[in-house]
Amino acid sequence: MRAAVLAALFAAAVVVVLVVDLPSADAVRSRVEGTGVVGLVLVTLGVALALLGPVPRTALSLLLGAVVGFWAGVVASVVGAVLGGLAAFALSRVLGREAVTRLAGPRVLAVDRVLTGRGFVPLLVARVMPVPFSLTSYAAGLTGIPLGTYTAATALGVVPGSVLQVAVGASAGRLLGWATSPGGLLVEGAVLLLLVAGGVAWWRRRSRPSPAPGSR
Repeated sequence: MRAAVLAALFAAAVVVVLVVDLPSADAVRSRVEGTGVVGLVLVTLGVALALLGPVPRTALSLLLGAVVGFWAGVVASVVGAVLGGLAAFALSRVLGREAVTRLAGPRVLAVDRVLTGRGFVPLLVARVMPVPFSLTSYAAGLTGIPLGTYTAATALGVVPGSVLQVAVGASAGRLLGWATSPGGLLVEGAVLLLLVAGGVAWWRRRSRPSPAPGSR
């Protein structure tokens, strides 16, 4: 029964992600700027709720960088990921752990014992690698990995990706402005001409007939 409730909650999260229209970056930015710290807290909680469903954390971090800037975006990305990960872990542990323990075969139980004692490194690797965030959170809750180990690995593992992704999101607007400025267009034109010239030279060299054997 608990496993069915967990599956229903996850299915509901999927439906919400597919049906609900997310606000634009400009709309979120205006709301956050008007409410200060309270707005940042609400954005962080929104990230945590979104990560209960199959929402790519990379997309959220990029959006945070574009909306609230680098430092605030990193804080919201990391804290939101930890909170969302803990919520998914708790739901999975309470609603699904018992069913998995009862139905799992010996091999699955052996893997579970390994993760219970040495789960930090595998979970850390999963958080650093591009593995779906919510899937990892729910899967970890089904194992016997301790809460402290899970929290530490999640908090440490999401930092590198958050910093990189938020930085890209924060710089996207400036890069777009530079790309459409006269100087940016000049540089882009020069690069394009160099690429075309290089391509033409390569094609002419490839199409030049090879000398006959023995000729000088």
